[in-house]
Amino acid sequence: MSSTRSFSIKSLLARHETVLVLVILLEVLLFQTLGKNFLVGKNLSNVFRHSVEIGLLAVAMTPVILTGGIDLSVGSMMGLCAVLFGMMVNRFGLPPYLAGLVAVLFGALGGGMNAVLITRLNLPPLIVTLGTFSLFRGLAEALTKGAESYSGFPKSFLALGNADLAGLPAQIWVFFAVAAAIWLMVHQTTLGRSFRAIGYASEGARYAGIPVARNTSLAYIIAGAVAGLAAVILVARLGEARANAGIGYELLAITAVVLGGVSIFGGSGTVAGTLLGWIALAILNNGLTRISDYRIMDQPVASVARELSGLLTGLLLLAALAIGATMKALAIRRARKQSLSKTTPNPAIS
Repeated sequence: MSSTRSFSIKSLLARHETVLVLVILLEVLLFQTLGKNFLVGKNLSNVFRHSVEIGLLAVAMTPVILTGGIDLSVGSMMGLCAVLFGMMVNRFGLPPYLAGLVAVLFGALGGGMNAVLITRLNLPPLIVTLGTFSLFRGLAEALTKGAESYSGFPKSFLALGNADLAGLPAQIWVFFAVAAAIWLMVHQTTLGRSFRAIGYASEGARYAGIPVARNTSLAYIIAGAVAGLAAVILVARLGEARANAGIGYELLAITAVVLGGVSIFGGSGTVAGTLLGWIALAILNNGLTRISDYRIMDQPVASVARELSGLLTGLLLLAALAIGATMKALAIRRARKQSLSKTTPNPAIS
């Protein structure tokens, strides 16, 4: 009984999610010790209020990366959808929530464009989404002539990004709904299981009767639609729709997914891990702004928090990629050794 219990504890401690929980607790302890008012309720609320958009992109990116793909265009899609949303409300007089629905549908259309190029023309996801990354951002800049922005939205709409509901930021409830839906899809449906099968071995999945092209396309369409939703929430929080919305968000979303234990090569990972990766990044970004009594190169840490956060995020992404590649290499080596041990004849028997 005790051996079984010790084994379960060891397996729990070996889980990627457990390690991330410990990292998050360490972050909280560190920033509460070094910073000012980190664990104050208002600041904790801001941790999530200011990072919901990245969390949405991260959970939507999870199915894409599970299939072995990637979407670098989600940040640019946010900028384009934000501009279109502002135009529909300010120029054409659409109600904000109807304009928001159109923005989500347009995001899905952009995701569908990525899907067609990847699944029908068999182009590499990295190259396709790098191209649409520039295309979507360029369209947003063209629509605003590089300088125009839209504001003056109704207070009822701005409440989505700035008000509280049941003691939590209003937009966090939207995030909970999206995250729960994607968790159910990935972990409780045959569609979700097919994402991992496609990422693990797409040809094998095809021979097993899985509609690889269709299911992969759905992953990109969902990512585009959620990018449109994230754009609407960002506009509600900032009170302004501009072409540079979402710049750099794709890197943060990918970092959260990979940091959460989803293999960049596809085939393995969980939505829960992605959520923990997002929380770790959100705490890091906020905590650095609370440190004002420490200096780096004669500059207070809080004054260079944005630059330092970008540096640490890049290091985290590289570390997560290196760990993932190392774990995959070790797993392949272990499988080869087991295969050799089974096929090598035993001299004592012969």
